[in-house]
Amino acid sequence: MSLMIDADTHIAPTGGEFALEKHLARMERAGIDKTLVWLNPHTYKGEGIEGHNKYIYDAVQRYPDKLLGFGWADPTVSVAHALKMVRVCTEAYGFYGVKMNGAQNNYRIDDPELGWPVAEAVARTGKMLAFHIGPDAYENTHPLRAEKIAQRYPETPILMVHMGMTNWDMNRAVVEVAGRCPNMYLVGSATDDRAILYAIKMLGAERVLFGSDAPFRRPHVIRAMYEAALDGEVTEAEIALVMGGNVVRLFGL
Repeated sequence: MSLMIDADTHIAPTGGEFALEKHLARMERAGIDKTLVWLNPHTYKGEGIEGHNKYIYDAVQRYPDKLLGFGWADPTVSVAHALKMVRVCTEAYGFYGVKMNGAQNNYRIDDPELGWPVAEAVARTGKMLAFHIGPDAYENTHPLRAEKIAQRYPETPILMVHMGMTNWDMNRAVVEVAGRCPNMYLVGSATDDRAILYAIKMLGAERVLFGSDAPFRRPHVIRAMYEAALDGEVTEAEIALVMGGNVVRLFGL
């Protein structure tokens, strides 16, 4: 039986819906085997990001069979601090990669002073890079900005998280850009079935990953949406890739 893997979830030491225990309960309800986890950008300030990344690390140490740790770097704290987070997350914590979020952290991901140094540092580690891609900060996170980085570092797998959310123009732009950048993989979280199917049809099932954006969305509901949307549209083998197989391959599980 194929693994069911959610490629976009958040936990944080602030508790509530972001507590590890709540996260595990949501996984069980949805029948999800593993999740990619990163911090919640709304609940830290400045260098407090360190404790949030540490929370991810501690959670992975407790449940290594369930959680796939991914770091976070915020150059608006300072570029030096963001580079420190890249080192800690990839070397000390052994995370699979580092995420950059130009929306919640308010910077352009290809900004030569803020974005580029961090993206370059991640690429040099040989780990993965993830970008928030959405219309909530259209200029900061547009896929054309991610394309510049993807083309500079073609050996670096890049996760395009949200793939434009529910903005159809941005959904199509993400797919167009990914068509030129084979190192891009689209995480279909906080988006809709039309965008997910479009990406699969245009790029192939090997390039699209199931994601829920939990706890902002409910994983059991998003899983049901995926399964209903893909049923009869793609093969069972392609569904298995989207719902977990691609993460198994990319993450070397």
